[in-house]
Amino acid sequence: MKIKSFLAKPFANYIYKQIRKGMTTAVADQQNLLTQLVKAAAKTQFGDDHQFATIRSHEDFAKQVPVRDYEAFRPYIDKIKEGKHNVLWKGIPIYFAKTSGTTSGVKYIPITKDSIPNHINTARNALLCYMAETGNTKFADGKLIFLSGSPVLERVGGIPTGRLSGIVNHHVPKYLRANQLPSYETNCIEDWEQKLDKIVDETIDQNMTLISGIPPWMQMYFDRLEERSGKKIGDLFPNFNVMVQGGVNFEPYKAKLTASIGRPIDTIELFPASEGFFAFQDSQKEPGMLLNTCSGIFFEFIPVAEHGKENPTRLQLKDVKVGENYALIISTNAGLWAYDIGDTVKFVSTDPYRIVVSGRTKHYISAFGEHVIVEEVEAAMMKTAEAEKVQIREFTVAPFISSDAGKSYHEWFIEFEQEPADLPKFAQALDQNLREKNVYYDDLISGSILETLRISPVQKNGFVDYMKSIGKLGGQNKVARLGNDRKIAEALLPFIKQGSDM
Repeated sequence: MKIKSFLAKPFANYIYKQIRKGMTTAVADQQNLLTQLVKAAAKTQFGDDHQFATIRSHEDFAKQVPVRDYEAFRPYIDKIKEGKHNVLWKGIPIYFAKTSGTTSGVKYIPITKDSIPNHINTARNALLCYMAETGNTKFADGKLIFLSGSPVLERVGGIPTGRLSGIVNHHVPKYLRANQLPSYETNCIEDWEQKLDKIVDETIDQNMTLISGIPPWMQMYFDRLEERSGKKIGDLFPNFNVMVQGGVNFEPYKAKLTASIGRPIDTIELFPASEGFFAFQDSQKEPGMLLNTCSGIFFEFIPVAEHGKENPTRLQLKDVKVGENYALIISTNAGLWAYDIGDTVKFVSTDPYRIVVSGRTKHYISAFGEHVIVEEVEAAMMKTAEAEKVQIREFTVAPFISSDAGKSYHEWFIEFEQEPADLPKFAQALDQNLREKNVYYDDLISGSILETLRISPVQKNGFVDYMKSIGKLGGQNKVARLGNDRKIAEALLPFIKQGSDM
Protein backbone atom coordinates (compact mmCIF):
# COMPACT_ATOMS: atom_id res chain seq x y z
CA MET A 1 0.00 0.00 0.00
CA LYS A 2 1.37 3.41 -0.96
CA ILE A 3 1.65 6.30 1.47
CA LYS A 4 -1.31 8.39 0.24
CA SER A 5 -3.82 5.57 0.34
CA PHE A 6 -2.40 4.46 3.72
CA LEU A 7 -2.78 7.92 5.28
CA ALA A 8 -6.21 8.42 3.70
CA LYS A 9 -7.82 5.60 5.70
CA PRO A 10 -7.78 7.13 9.22
CA PHE A 11 -8.68 10.59 7.90
CA ALA A 12 -11.59 9.16 5.87
CA ASN A 13 -12.91 7.30 8.93
CA TYR A 14 -12.67 10.46 11.05
CA ILE A 15 -14.55 12.63 8.54
CA TYR A 16 -17.11 9.87 7.93
CA LYS A 17 -17.91 9.73 11.66
CA GLN A 18 -18.32 13.51 11.76
CA ILE A 19 -20.70 13.43 8.79
CA ARG A 20 -22.78 10.62 10.30
CA LYS A 21 -23.02 12.58 13.53
CA GLY A 22 -24.23 15.60 11.51
CA MET A 23 -27.04 13.47 10.06
CA THR A 24 -28.65 13.35 13.52
CA THR A 25 -28.40 17.10 14.16
CA ALA A 26 -29.37 18.40 10.71
CA VAL A 27 -32.57 20.22 11.75
CA ALA A 28 -30.95 21.92 14.75
CA ASP A 29 -27.86 22.77 12.67
CA GLN A 30 -30.04 24.48 10.07
CA GLN A 31 -31.96 26.51 12.64
CA ASN A 32 -28.74 27.61 14.35
CA LEU A 33 -27.16 28.43 11.01
CA LEU A 34 -29.93 30.85 10.05
CA THR A 35 -29.41 32.72 13.32
CA GLN A 36 -25.65 32.87 12.75
CA LEU A 37 -25.97 34.05 9.16
CA VAL A 38 -28.43 36.83 9.99
CA LYS A 39 -26.31 38.00 12.92
CA ALA A 40 -23.11 38.02 10.84
CA ALA A 41 -24.72 40.14 8.09
CA ALA A 42 -26.73 42.50 10.30
CA LYS A 43 -24.43 45.45 9.56
CA THR A 44 -24.29 44.95 5.79
CA GLN A 45 -26.33 47.05 3.39
CA PHE A 46 -28.62 44.09 2.70
CA GLY A 47 -29.00 43.45 6.43
CA ASP A 48 -29.88 47.07 7.04
CA ASP A 49 -32.34 47.16 4.12
CA HIS A 50 -34.14 44.11 5.52
CA GLN A 51 -33.88 44.92 9.25
CA PHE A 52 -31.80 41.87 10.13
CA ALA A 53 -31.35 43.26 13.65
CA THR A 54 -35.04 42.57 14.33
CA ILE A 55 -35.13 39.00 12.98
CA ARG A 56 -35.68 36.45 15.74
CA SER A 57 -37.14 33.47 13.85
CA HIS A 58 -37.60 31.88 10.45
CA GLU A 59 -41.06 33.46 10.33
CA ASP A 60 -39.47 36.90 10.73
CA PHE A 61 -36.90 36.08 8.08
CA ALA A 62 -39.55 34.92 5.59
CA LYS A 63 -41.60 38.09 6.15
CA GLN A 64 -38.69 40.49 5.78
CA VAL A 65 -36.62 38.78 3.07
CA PRO A 66 -38.55 37.92 -0.09
CA VAL A 67 -37.43 35.18 -2.46
CA ARG A 68 -35.26 36.60 -5.23
CA ASP A 69 -33.60 35.41 -8.42
CA TYR A 70 -30.40 36.85 -9.84
CA GLU A 71 -32.11 39.74 -11.61
CA ALA A 72 -33.52 40.98 -8.31
CA PHE A 73 -30.07 40.63 -6.71
CA ARG A 74 -28.27 42.41 -9.51
CA PRO A 75 -28.38 45.93 -7.93
CA TYR A 76 -26.48 44.60 -4.91
CA ILE A 77 -23.99 42.72 -7.10
CA ASP A 78 -23.44 45.88 -9.14
CA LYS A 79 -22.52 47.77 -5.96
CA ILE A 80 -19.90 45.13 -5.14
CA LYS A 81 -18.52 45.42 -8.68
CA GLU A 82 -18.24 49.17 -8.08
CA GLY A 83 -15.94 48.48 -5.13
CA LYS A 84 -18.42 48.89 -2.26
CA HIS A 85 -17.77 46.88 0.91
CA ASN A 86 -20.25 45.23 3.32
CA VAL A 87 -23.01 44.95 0.72
CA LEU A 88 -24.30 41.38 0.97
CA TRP A 89 -21.73 39.99 3.38
CA LYS A 90 -19.02 41.52 5.51
CA GLY A 91 -16.10 42.91 3.50
CA ILE A 92 -15.90 42.01 -0.17
CA PRO A 93 -15.94 38.62 -1.93
CA ILE A 94 -12.61 36.93 -2.61
CA TYR A 95 -13.97 35.73 -5.97
CA PHE A 96 -16.82 36.14 -8.40
CA ALA A 97 -17.92 32.87 -10.00
CA LYS A 98 -18.91 33.78 -13.53
CA THR A 99 -21.74 31.72 -14.95
CA SER A 100 -24.23 31.90 -17.79
CA GLY A 101 -27.87 32.32 -16.88
CA THR A 102 -30.77 31.23 -19.09
CA THR A 103 -32.53 34.57 -18.63
CA SER A 104 -29.97 36.84 -16.95
CA GLY A 105 -27.03 36.63 -19.33
CA VAL A 106 -23.71 36.48 -17.48
CA LYS A 107 -24.10 36.17 -13.71
CA TYR A 108 -21.50 37.09 -11.12
CA ILE A 109 -21.94 34.97 -7.99
CA PRO A 110 -19.98 36.06 -4.90
CA ILE A 111 -17.66 33.62 -3.13
CA THR A 112 -16.36 34.81 0.23
CA LYS A 113 -13.59 33.74 2.59
CA ASP A 114 -16.31 32.14 4.70
CA SER A 115 -17.99 30.29 1.81
CA ILE A 116 -14.97 28.89 -0.06
CA PRO A 117 -14.56 25.92 2.35
CA ASN A 118 -18.05 24.75 1.32
CA HIS A 119 -16.90 24.43 -2.30
CA ILE A 120 -13.57 22.77 -1.45
CA ASN A 121 -14.40 20.48 1.46
CA THR A 122 -17.63 19.00 0.13
CA ALA A 123 -16.00 17.28 -2.84
CA ARG A 124 -13.29 16.03 -0.48
CA ASN A 125 -15.92 14.72 1.95
CA ALA A 126 -17.69 12.80 -0.82
CA LEU A 127 -14.46 10.97 -1.64
CA LEU A 128 -13.68 10.33 2.03
CA CYS A 129 -17.16 8.90 2.65
CA TYR A 130 -16.61 6.59 -0.30
CA MET A 131 -13.25 5.50 1.09
CA ALA A 132 -14.64 4.87 4.58
CA GLU A 133 -17.65 2.89 3.35
CA THR A 134 -15.95 0.78 0.67
CA GLY A 135 -12.40 0.57 1.96
CA ASN A 136 -11.15 1.52 -1.51
CA THR A 137 -8.33 4.02 -1.07
CA LYS A 138 -6.06 2.78 -3.87
CA PHE A 139 -7.28 5.40 -6.34
CA ALA A 140 -5.50 8.06 -4.24
CA ASP A 141 -2.16 6.67 -5.47
CA GLY A 142 -2.99 6.98 -9.18
CA LYS A 143 -3.67 9.86 -11.53
CA LEU A 144 -6.86 11.90 -11.05
CA ILE A 145 -8.51 14.04 -13.69
CA PHE A 146 -11.01 16.82 -13.12
CA LEU A 147 -12.51 18.02 -16.41
CA SER A 148 -12.99 21.69 -15.63
CA GLY A 149 -13.03 25.22 -16.94
CA SER A 150 -9.95 27.37 -17.33
CA PRO A 151 -8.25 28.46 -14.07
CA VAL A 152 -7.27 31.76 -15.69
CA LEU A 153 -9.05 34.53 -13.79
CA GLU A 154 -9.90 38.06 -14.84
CA ARG A 155 -10.73 40.94 -12.50
CA VAL A 156 -14.16 42.48 -12.19
CA GLY A 157 -14.31 45.42 -9.82
CA GLY A 158 -10.90 44.34 -8.56
CA ILE A 159 -12.22 40.87 -7.65
CA PRO A 160 -10.70 37.72 -9.25
CA THR A 161 -13.40 36.27 -11.51
CA GLY A 162 -13.79 33.05 -13.47
CA ARG A 163 -15.67 29.78 -13.81
CA LEU A 164 -16.27 28.00 -10.51
CA SER A 165 -14.33 24.90 -11.60
CA GLY A 166 -11.40 27.13 -12.55
CA ILE A 167 -11.52 28.89 -9.17
CA VAL A 168 -11.63 25.59 -7.30
CA ASN A 169 -8.61 24.44 -9.32
CA HIS A 170 -6.55 27.00 -7.41
CA HIS A 171 -7.49 25.30 -4.14
CA VAL A 172 -6.61 21.67 -4.93
CA PRO A 173 -4.61 20.45 -1.89
CA LYS A 174 -0.86 20.22 -2.39
CA TYR A 175 -0.82 16.50 -1.65
CA LEU A 176 -3.03 15.93 -4.74
CA ARG A 177 -1.19 18.27 -7.11
CA ALA A 178 1.29 15.61 -8.19
CA ASN A 179 -1.58 13.27 -9.05
CA GLN A 180 -3.75 15.82 -10.84
CA LEU A 181 -4.22 15.95 -14.58
CA PRO A 182 -4.37 17.68 -16.98
CA SER A 183 -1.48 20.11 -16.62
CA TYR A 184 -2.13 23.71 -15.69
CA GLU A 185 -1.16 24.83 -19.20
CA THR A 186 -3.68 22.47 -20.80
CA ASN A 187 -6.40 23.50 -18.35
CA CYS A 188 -5.89 27.09 -19.46
CA ILE A 189 -6.82 26.34 -23.09
CA GLU A 190 -10.15 28.01 -23.84
CA ASP A 191 -11.09 26.12 -27.02
CA TRP A 192 -12.74 22.94 -25.75
CA GLU A 193 -11.87 20.64 -28.65
CA GLN A 194 -8.23 21.72 -28.67
CA LYS A 195 -8.18 21.30 -24.90
CA LEU A 196 -9.74 17.84 -25.15
CA ASP A 197 -7.09 16.68 -27.62
CA LYS A 198 -4.35 17.88 -25.26
CA ILE A 199 -6.03 16.14 -22.31
CA VAL A 200 -6.04 12.90 -24.30
CA ASP A 201 -2.34 13.41 -25.13
CA GLU A 202 -1.48 13.86 -21.46
CA THR A 203 -3.60 11.04 -20.05
CA ILE A 204 -3.74 8.21 -22.59
CA ASP A 205 -0.63 6.45 -21.24
CA GLN A 206 -1.13 7.32 -17.56
CA ASN A 207 -2.38 5.25 -14.61
CA MET A 208 -5.78 6.94 -14.42
CA THR A 209 -7.71 5.85 -11.32
CA LEU A 210 -10.37 8.57 -10.90
CA ILE A 211 -12.12 10.67 -13.56
CA SER A 212 -14.50 13.50 -12.70
CA GLY A 213 -16.67 15.88 -14.72
CA ILE A 214 -20.08 16.59 -16.22
CA PRO A 215 -21.38 13.37 -17.90
CA PRO A 216 -21.73 14.64 -21.50
CA TRP A 217 -18.17 16.00 -21.48
CA MET A 218 -16.77 12.83 -19.87
CA GLN A 219 -18.43 10.98 -22.74
CA MET A 220 -16.63 13.20 -25.24
CA TYR A 221 -13.34 12.45 -23.47
CA PHE A 222 -14.04 8.71 -23.54
CA ASP A 223 -14.94 8.86 -27.24
CA ARG A 224 -11.64 10.56 -28.08
CA LEU A 225 -9.70 8.01 -26.04
CA GLU A 226 -11.46 5.12 -27.80
CA GLU A 227 -10.81 6.65 -31.23
CA ARG A 228 -7.13 7.12 -30.42
CA SER A 229 -6.46 3.79 -28.68
CA GLY A 230 -9.04 1.40 -30.12
CA LYS A 231 -9.66 0.20 -26.56
CA LYS A 232 -12.48 0.41 -24.04
CA ILE A 233 -11.70 2.86 -21.26
CA GLY A 234 -11.63 0.11 -18.66
CA ASP A 235 -8.95 -1.73 -20.66
CA LEU A 236 -6.97 1.42 -21.40
CA PHE A 237 -7.02 2.35 -17.69
CA PRO A 238 -7.14 -0.99 -15.82
CA ASN A 239 -6.95 0.72 -12.40
CA PHE A 240 -9.71 3.22 -13.17
CA ASN A 241 -12.37 2.40 -10.56
CA VAL A 242 -14.07 5.62 -9.45
CA MET A 243 -16.06 8.09 -11.58
CA VAL A 244 -17.30 11.34 -10.03
CA GLN A 245 -20.00 13.32 -11.77
CA GLY A 246 -22.35 16.26 -11.25
CA GLY A 247 -24.07 19.14 -12.99
CA VAL A 248 -26.81 17.04 -14.62
CA ASN A 249 -28.81 13.94 -13.75
CA PHE A 250 -26.42 11.02 -14.27
CA GLU A 251 -28.96 8.31 -15.06
CA PRO A 252 -29.69 9.20 -18.73
CA TYR A 253 -25.94 9.07 -19.48
CA LYS A 254 -25.08 6.06 -17.32
CA ALA A 255 -25.67 3.28 -19.87
CA LYS A 256 -23.52 4.87 -22.60
CA LEU A 257 -20.71 5.82 -20.21
CA THR A 258 -20.68 2.31 -18.74
CA ALA A 259 -20.59 0.82 -22.25
CA SER A 260 -17.60 3.02 -23.10
CA ILE A 261 -15.80 1.87 -19.96
CA GLY A 262 -16.66 -1.76 -20.70
CA ARG A 263 -17.18 -2.84 -17.11
CA PRO A 264 -19.07 -1.75 -13.98
CA ILE A 265 -17.47 1.03 -11.96
CA ASP A 266 -18.23 2.84 -8.72
CA THR A 267 -19.73 6.30 -9.18
CA ILE A 268 -20.11 9.28 -6.86
CA GLU A 269 -22.73 11.92 -7.61
CA LEU A 270 -22.32 15.56 -6.59
CA PHE A 271 -24.64 18.58 -6.58
CA PRO A 272 -22.38 21.63 -6.97
CA ALA A 273 -23.24 25.07 -8.33
CA SER A 274 -21.62 28.48 -8.38
CA GLU A 275 -23.96 29.46 -5.55
CA GLY A 276 -22.84 26.60 -3.31
CA PHE A 277 -22.15 22.88 -2.98
CA PHE A 278 -25.54 21.60 -1.89
CA ALA A 279 -25.32 17.82 -1.60
CA PHE A 280 -23.15 14.78 -2.28
CA GLN A 281 -23.53 11.03 -2.49
CA ASP A 282 -22.36 9.71 0.86
CA SER A 283 -23.17 6.02 0.31
CA GLN A 284 -22.90 3.45 -2.45
CA LYS A 285 -25.73 1.52 -0.78
CA GLU A 286 -28.42 4.19 -0.45
CA PRO A 287 -30.15 6.32 -3.11
CA GLY A 288 -29.81 10.07 -3.30
CA MET A 289 -27.33 12.66 -2.10
CA LEU A 290 -26.86 13.84 1.47
CA LEU A 291 -27.96 17.47 1.92
CA ASN A 292 -25.09 19.67 3.11
CA THR A 293 -26.82 20.97 6.24
CA CYS A 294 -23.81 22.26 8.18
CA SER A 295 -21.71 24.03 5.57
CA GLY A 296 -22.77 27.68 5.54
CA ILE A 297 -26.00 27.20 3.54
CA PHE A 298 -29.49 27.59 5.02
CA PHE A 299 -32.10 25.82 2.91
CA GLU A 300 -35.76 26.60 2.30
CA PHE A 301 -38.14 24.58 0.16
CA ILE A 302 -41.09 25.91 -1.84
CA PRO A 303 -43.66 23.38 -3.12
CA VAL A 304 -43.33 23.49 -6.89
CA ALA A 305 -47.03 24.27 -7.32
CA GLU A 306 -46.45 27.53 -5.39
CA HIS A 307 -43.23 28.53 -7.08
CA GLY A 308 -43.49 32.00 -8.60
CA LYS A 309 -46.45 33.06 -6.43
CA GLU A 310 -46.24 36.29 -4.48
CA ASN A 311 -46.20 34.69 -1.02
CA PRO A 312 -45.31 31.01 -1.41
CA THR A 313 -45.02 28.59 1.48
CA ARG A 314 -41.38 28.49 2.57
CA LEU A 315 -40.68 25.25 4.37
CA GLN A 316 -37.72 24.55 6.62
CA LEU A 317 -35.90 21.23 6.61
CA LYS A 318 -38.05 19.88 9.44
CA ASP A 319 -41.20 20.35 7.35
CA VAL A 320 -40.28 18.53 4.12
CA LYS A 321 -41.83 15.26 2.97
CA VAL A 322 -40.45 12.37 0.95
CA GLY A 323 -41.53 12.31 -2.70
CA GLU A 324 -42.61 15.97 -2.99
CA ASN A 325 -41.03 18.32 -5.55
CA TYR A 326 -39.60 21.52 -4.08
CA ALA A 327 -37.93 24.58 -5.53
CA LEU A 328 -34.63 25.00 -3.68
CA ILE A 329 -34.05 28.36 -1.96
CA ILE A 330 -30.75 29.21 -0.27
CA SER A 331 -29.24 31.76 2.09
CA THR A 332 -25.46 31.57 2.43
CA ASN A 333 -22.29 32.95 4.00
CA ALA A 334 -21.45 34.26 0.53
CA GLY A 335 -24.27 36.80 0.93
CA LEU A 336 -27.10 35.22 -1.04
CA TRP A 337 -30.41 35.65 0.77
CA ALA A 338 -33.59 33.63 0.02
CA TYR A 339 -32.01 33.08 -3.38
CA ASP A 340 -33.89 31.00 -5.95
CA ILE A 341 -31.23 28.89 -7.69
CA GLY A 342 -33.68 27.51 -10.26
CA ASP A 343 -33.34 23.82 -9.32
CA THR A 344 -36.04 21.52 -8.02
CA VAL A 345 -35.30 18.66 -5.64
CA LYS A 346 -37.14 15.69 -4.20
CA PHE A 347 -36.36 14.01 -0.90
CA VAL A 348 -35.83 10.26 -1.06
CA SER A 349 -35.18 10.10 2.69
CA THR A 350 -35.60 12.33 5.74
CA ASP A 351 -33.52 10.14 8.07
CA PRO A 352 -31.00 11.22 6.97
CA TYR A 353 -31.96 14.04 4.58
CA ARG A 354 -31.08 12.77 1.11
CA ILE A 355 -32.27 14.33 -2.14
CA VAL A 356 -32.28 13.86 -5.89
CA VAL A 357 -32.34 16.74 -8.35
CA SER A 358 -35.68 16.52 -10.16
CA GLY A 359 -35.33 19.39 -12.63
CA ARG A 360 -35.20 23.12 -13.23
CA THR A 361 -37.95 25.56 -12.36
CA LYS A 362 -37.73 27.14 -15.82
CA HIS A 363 -37.26 23.90 -17.77
CA TYR A 364 -40.67 22.40 -18.50
CA ILE A 365 -43.24 22.10 -21.25
CA SER A 366 -46.70 23.43 -20.60
CA ALA A 367 -47.59 24.82 -24.01
CA PHE A 368 -50.88 22.90 -23.79
CA GLY A 369 -51.38 22.83 -20.01
CA GLU A 370 -49.53 19.55 -19.41
CA HIS A 371 -46.60 20.88 -17.31
CA VAL A 372 -44.22 18.08 -18.19
CA ILE A 373 -41.04 18.33 -16.11
CA VAL A 374 -37.46 17.12 -16.55
CA GLU A 375 -37.83 14.23 -14.12
CA GLU A 376 -40.71 12.82 -16.18
CA VAL A 377 -39.05 12.95 -19.60
CA GLU A 378 -35.82 11.48 -18.24
CA ALA A 379 -37.69 8.64 -16.52
CA ALA A 380 -39.69 7.91 -19.69
CA MET A 381 -36.53 7.93 -21.81
CA MET A 382 -34.56 5.67 -19.46
CA LYS A 383 -37.41 3.14 -19.24
CA THR A 384 -37.83 3.05 -23.02
CA ALA A 385 -34.13 2.89 -23.81
CA GLU A 386 -33.62 0.04 -21.36
CA ALA A 387 -36.59 -1.94 -22.70
CA GLU A 388 -35.55 -1.41 -26.32
CA LYS A 389 -31.84 -1.96 -25.53
CA VAL A 390 -30.88 1.39 -27.02
CA GLN A 391 -28.18 3.80 -25.83
CA ILE A 392 -28.90 7.53 -25.83
CA ARG A 393 -26.11 10.09 -26.11
CA GLU A 394 -28.21 13.23 -25.59
CA PHE A 395 -31.73 14.56 -26.06
CA THR A 396 -34.02 17.55 -25.58
CA VAL A 397 -37.76 18.10 -25.99
CA ALA A 398 -39.77 21.05 -27.32
CA PRO A 399 -43.43 21.70 -28.15
CA PHE A 400 -44.54 21.95 -31.77
CA ILE A 401 -47.60 24.18 -31.93
CA SER A 402 -49.53 23.85 -35.18
CA SER A 403 -52.18 26.16 -36.54
CA ASP A 404 -54.12 23.05 -37.61
CA ALA A 405 -56.38 21.42 -35.00
CA GLY A 406 -54.99 18.19 -33.63
CA LYS A 407 -51.58 18.64 -35.26
CA SER A 408 -49.60 19.87 -32.24
CA TYR A 409 -47.20 17.51 -30.48
CA HIS A 410 -44.02 17.18 -28.46
CA GLU A 411 -40.90 16.94 -30.61
CA TRP A 412 -38.02 14.91 -29.20
CA PHE A 413 -34.56 15.61 -30.59
CA ILE A 414 -32.54 12.47 -29.83
CA GLU A 415 -28.95 11.55 -30.61
CA PHE A 416 -28.82 7.75 -30.53
CA GLU A 417 -25.63 5.75 -30.24
CA GLN A 418 -27.30 3.44 -32.77
CA GLU A 419 -30.76 4.30 -34.05
CA PRO A 420 -33.45 1.74 -33.11
CA ALA A 421 -34.27 -0.76 -35.84
CA ASP A 422 -37.93 0.21 -35.44
CA LEU A 423 -38.04 3.94 -34.69
CA PRO A 424 -41.89 4.19 -34.78
CA LYS A 425 -42.08 1.42 -32.18
CA PHE A 426 -39.55 3.23 -30.01
CA ALA A 427 -41.54 6.49 -30.32
CA GLN A 428 -44.78 4.72 -29.41
CA ALA A 429 -43.21 3.15 -26.31
CA LEU A 430 -41.66 6.47 -25.30
CA ASP A 431 -45.00 8.23 -25.66
CA GLN A 432 -46.75 5.59 -23.57
CA ASN A 433 -44.13 5.82 -20.83
CA LEU A 434 -44.51 9.60 -20.69
CA ARG A 435 -48.30 9.24 -20.52
CA GLU A 436 -47.87 6.98 -17.50
CA LYS A 437 -45.72 9.63 -15.83
CA ASN A 438 -47.92 12.67 -16.51
CA VAL A 439 -51.70 12.41 -16.29
CA TYR A 440 -52.25 15.78 -17.99
CA TYR A 441 -50.21 14.73 -21.00
CA ASP A 442 -52.16 11.47 -21.08
CA ASP A 443 -55.45 13.41 -21.08
CA LEU A 444 -54.30 15.58 -23.98
CA ILE A 445 -53.37 12.52 -26.04
CA SER A 446 -56.57 10.65 -25.11
CA GLY A 447 -58.65 13.70 -25.95
CA SER A 448 -56.94 14.12 -29.35
CA ILE A 449 -55.74 17.59 -28.35
CA LEU A 450 -52.18 16.46 -29.04
CA GLU A 451 -50.78 13.93 -31.43
CA THR A 452 -48.36 11.39 -30.03
CA LEU A 453 -44.78 12.59 -29.81
CA ARG A 454 -42.48 12.70 -32.81
CA ILE A 455 -38.77 11.99 -32.86
CA SER A 456 -36.23 13.98 -34.86
CA PRO A 457 -33.01 11.93 -34.82
CA VAL A 458 -29.93 14.12 -34.41
CA GLN A 459 -26.82 13.27 -36.42
CA LYS A 460 -23.71 11.92 -34.70
CA ASN A 461 -22.11 14.61 -32.52
CA GLY A 462 -25.00 16.89 -33.47
CA PHE A 463 -25.44 18.17 -29.91
CA VAL A 464 -21.72 18.85 -29.68
CA ASP A 465 -21.90 20.80 -32.93
CA TYR A 466 -24.97 22.67 -31.65
CA MET A 467 -23.20 23.66 -28.42
CA LYS A 468 -20.20 24.76 -30.47
CA SER A 469 -22.46 26.87 -32.69
CA ILE A 470 -23.77 28.82 -29.69
CA GLY A 471 -20.34 29.16 -28.06
CA LYS A 472 -21.06 26.84 -25.14
CA LEU A 473 -18.96 23.78 -25.87
CA GLY A 474 -17.20 22.25 -22.86
CA GLY A 475 -16.65 23.45 -19.32
CA GLN A 476 -19.77 23.36 -17.16
CA ASN A 477 -22.21 24.03 -20.01
CA LYS A 478 -24.98 21.53 -20.67
CA VAL A 479 -27.97 21.05 -22.96
CA ALA A 480 -31.35 22.00 -21.49
CA ARG A 481 -33.62 18.95 -21.35
CA LEU A 482 -36.83 20.88 -21.90
CA GLY A 483 -37.97 24.16 -23.37
CA ASN A 484 -41.42 25.69 -23.37
CA ASP A 485 -40.60 27.34 -26.68
CA ARG A 486 -38.82 26.43 -29.93
CA LYS A 487 -35.57 28.31 -29.33
CA ILE A 488 -33.36 25.24 -28.91
CA ALA A 489 -35.42 23.22 -31.40
CA GLU A 490 -34.90 25.77 -34.16
CA ALA A 491 -31.18 25.94 -33.45
CA LEU A 492 -30.95 22.13 -33.69
CA LEU A 493 -32.61 21.87 -37.11
CA PRO A 494 -29.29 22.02 -39.06
CA PHE A 495 -28.10 18.98 -37.08
CA ILE A 496 -31.06 16.68 -37.82
CA LYS A 497 -30.24 13.51 -39.76
CA GLN A 498 -31.19 13.98 -43.39
CA GLY A 499 -34.37 12.19 -44.44
CA SER A 500 -35.62 11.91 -40.83
CA ASP A 501 -39.34 12.40 -40.34
CA MET A 502 -40.71 10.51 -37.36
